[in-house]
Amino acid sequence: MATYTYETIPQKPGEQPVRFEIRQSMLDDPLEAHPETGAPVRRVITGGFGFMSRSKPGGNRSGGAHQHGAGCCGGFR
Repeated sequence: MATYTYETIPQKPGEQPVRFEIRQSMLDDPLEAHPETGAPVRRVITGGFGFMSRSKPGGNRSGGAHQHGAGCCGGFR
């Protein structure tokens, strides 16, 4: 299960969106309405932690310092 962030879509001028998080399967369709109020919602894209791995000393094929974290490619051993 993943945790997704949603926010309500303001319907009136000056109305502020309300953010909330909900756990869903990645196979579930995105919500279209707030589960409690029924207000229309949209999914908010937020930064993630990414994948982490440990390289063995001297195992870096790029020859330089290898950065781990979001956007890291390879390095899984």
